[in-house]
Amino acid sequence: MIGSLMMRVSVVVLLVGMLAGIAMGIRQDFTLRPVHAHLNLVGGVLLFLFGLYYRLVPAAGADRLAKLQGWLHIVGSILFPAGIAAIVLGGPAFMALPVVGSLVVVAATALFALIVFRTSRV
Repeated sequence: MIGSLMMRVSVVVLLVGMLAGIAMGIRQDFTLRPVHAHLNLVGGVLLFLFGLYYRLVPAAGADRLAKLQGWLHIVGSILFPAGIAAIVLGGPAFMALPVVGSLVVVAATALFALIVFRTSRV
C-alpha cells in the first residue's frame, strides 16, 4: 500500500533532516539550513500527511493515481533538497536539480489535490 510506504520513507527522511540540523548546530555552520528545512517539511511532514490520508481514506489509497503521486513525491522530496545542497556546495551549475525536484513536488501535490477532491466527501 502506497500510504504505508510513504509514511515509512517520511520518517527516514525526517530523521536525516533532524540529524543534519543537529550536525549543523554542533559545527555552528548553518550553510545547509535550507536543505534541513526542506528535508523536514517536504520529505518528512508532507510525505507523512499524504501517506496518512491514503491510510485513512482507503478509496484514495486504492486509486491508481495514488501510487504515481506517492512515487513522484518520494522522488521529488529527495531530489529537491539534494539539489539545494548541490547549489549551496557546488554553485549555480547545479540549478537544474532543485528546479526539477521542486517541479516534481508541485506536480505530486497537484495530483494529490486531484485525488483528495475525487475521494473526499463534502
